[in-house]
Parts: sequence; structure tokens; C-alpha cells
Amino acid sequence: MGKTIAEKIFDSHYVDNPSGDIHVIKLDAVFCHEITTPSAINDLMQRGKDKVFDPDKIKAVIDHVTPAKDSKTARQGKILREWAQRHHITDFFDIGKNGVCHALFPEKGFARPGFTIIMGDSHTCTHGAFGAFAAGVGTTDLEVGILKGVCAFHYPSSIKITISGCLKQGVYSKDLILALIGKIGVNGATNKVIEFSGPVVDSMSMEERMTLCNMAIEAGATCGICYPDMTTVNYLWDFIKDEYVTKEAALESFQVFLPDPDAVYDEVLEFEATSLEPQVTFGYRPDQVKTVSEMEGAKIDQVYIGSCTNGRIEDLRAAAKELKGKTISPMVRGIVSPATPDIYSKALEEGIIKIFMDAGFCVTNPTCGACLGMSNGVLAEGEVCASTTNRNFNGRMGKGGMVHLMSPASAAASAISGHIANSTLFTNPGGKE
Repeated sequence: MGKTIAEKIFDSHYVDNPSGDIHVIKLDAVFCHEITTPSAINDLMQRGKDKVFDPDKIKAVIDHVTPAKDSKTARQGKILREWAQRHHITDFFDIGKNGVCHALFPEKGFARPGFTIIMGDSHTCTHGAFGAFAAGVGTTDLEVGILKGVCAFHYPSSIKITISGCLKQGVYSKDLILALIGKIGVNGATNKVIEFSGPVVDSMSMEERMTLCNMAIEAGATCGICYPDMTTVNYLWDFIKDEYVTKEAALESFQVFLPDPDAVYDEVLEFEATSLEPQVTFGYRPDQVKTVSEMEGAKIDQVYIGSCTNGRIEDLRAAAKELKGKTISPMVRGIVSPATPDIYSKALEEGIIKIFMDAGFCVTNPTCGACLGMSNGVLAEGEVCASTTNRNFNGRMGKGGMVHLMSPASAAASAISGHIANSTLFTNPGGKE
């Protein structure tokens, strides 16, 4: 019987099967940030186990509240900073060099095909875009990962989603994943791995694939995975060129993890994307999805462009294309947070930051703050945000606030209109304004 990509990765990292369906696998990387890791660090210290399994395989960043907004968040940063220094963790990204973890770590080449990765963050599934098994875990599992370099999981069951057709102009991977979550529901892939496949995924850039995998958790999935191909190799080439003679050799090495033709899945779903329109959430669940056209005219107070879902350079370019030469509505405030310093620098060089500022946006440093209502864009009670983030839970961006999830292009168009609106690229397929 054939194997899925997740099964192949698990089998290649097998350590033990202590009981039943519990399987211990070795880890290629443990990612850490200042919100969830300090509690693990403190507990390990109290137990007399202040050690790390391999400082070169631990990557750490201060990204959720940066710079610190109060004494508590400053303390969290201090704990992580001192821990990294104490254990000679060289891949620690402090203020000025830091960025949103799930954008920064791929940018640094830390996610590779066939890797196993954990982090105390639910959107660790983002890194599955590289053909890795990447999962968010709780504090206890994070502690074990830091100390021993292993983690226990149920043997993976997978759902295969094949996406055919092509995306229309003005429709993006964010629209696609919102539509998929709307179709299968927030519990549709609980405790399973989603394999994203088909011509639409094959044609995507790595940034688009990361958006797709980032929100697999919103359907309940442990991880979302895309197949490693030459797009993957090209993205990683600067980091792996000393390991392989040619790109073709790298591709051959990575493709040993591709699923077998007779792999067995819990479910196989087909999705035709050609007729897909821009999507937006309503209510307080990621599977409550409508077309933007259906929500046209709905009130908003704030527009936020950024996060581990849509703060990359392609996202900023899409929004800037909509905003160029325009001014946002006086009825809304716009905030944009490039996800990493490198993205910020590219946006500066390309004139994108100026476009945002000329349009009336506030441009902030790289941070996760607004996404989970911690800083840099918290909503007041009763306010509504059109956001490129990944969760619309009640109070997610501020107590009593409402979040509508959408693509950067839709968010930019909504900022200009002062209400939820489609981008001009979609409403005007020729791209002419």
C-alpha cells in the first residue's frame, strides 16, 4: 500500500511507538517566539532542565509584540533573549532584525521539503508549503522538543484536495483557501493533514502556497502540505546550493517525499477554481464565507494589511496596485505591516511604502500585534476591520470587534471605498481603471 507525503516524512523520522497510535518522531527544527516559549523556558528551568537539544536547530524571534508595549511583554522578550544568549542560539532575531515568524523563517531558508517542524503557534502549518510536516503544539510538547528534539503525534491521516482550473485575475490564494474552508468547515480536517494538489497549486508561487497552508488550521488540520517542485527549489536555492550539484539534483532528492499513486486518503476532494470570486468572511468563524460581491457595502472602520497570512511582498504589491494614485476613505483608518525587514526594504525600493503612505495608510514595523489584538491596531468595541489576517473569532482583534477576512487586493479596495468592496482588477478583468 502506498504512502502519503505526511506518512513518508513520519516514517523517515521514526524514533519510537510507545503505545497505540502514538508515534515519536525526531525534529529538524523547533521554532520559538516570545508569547508561548517563555512559559516553556520557565518550566524547564524550574525542573532543573534548562538545556536545548541542538542550538543550531532552534530558531527564535520576538514578533508578536515588538517593540514591547508594557512591562509584561518586555519581560517575555527578556526571558527569550536571555535564554537564546545562554544556549548560544545564533538564529535569534531581536528588535530590528525580527519579523513575523512564519514569514521570517521561510525567508531564512529554515523550512525544507521533508522536514519536521514544531512551534508553540497554531499557524506553524504555514511551513508545509515547502513539503514539510509542520505543526503547532502546546507547552509540554514544546518543552520536550526543546529538550530532546522529538515530538509525539498520532500517525497522520490525510485529506487530499485537488484544485483544478485557474484563478481569475483579481482572485488570489487567500480567496481560494477561504472558499475551501467555507466548503469543508472549521472541523472538516480536524487532526488530519491536508495535501493541496492540482494545476492551480502547481502554478502558485511559494508565497501563495504559504497563504494556502497558513489557514489549513482554520479547517482543523494539523498541517497543510504542498508538493515540493522546481518552484520550491528555486526559492530555496541560495540556501541549498552547496548541498546539491544542480537544481535538478535537489528536486530529485526532495521528490522522494511525493505521495505514491496508490496512497490511501481519508477523503479526496475536487475543487474547480475557475469560477471562484473574491471571498470574505462574515460572523465569527472562518468557514462563514461569502463572495465579496454579496458583502458589498458592509461597514468597516479599519483596514489591516499584514500578518503571517498576507504580509509578504506579493501581498503588498497586490494592495499597492489597487491603491496607487488613490486615497483611502476618510471614514476608515488603514494600517499596513510588512512581515519582515527584508519585505519592508523591498517595498521601500519598489516605491510601495510611498504608495501606501500617499494613500493615507499608517505603515508599521513588522509585527503580529494587530492580528491577535495585542498592539498596533486593536479595535474598539463595535468596530469592524477588513483584514488580511487568518482569524475572525469574536474579539480576535479587540474586545467586541468584528473582523472580515479577505485578500490584500480586496482590503485595499475596501479602504478606498470605505466599505467592503471588490478590487478593480476583478470588477474590471482587463485591469484598466
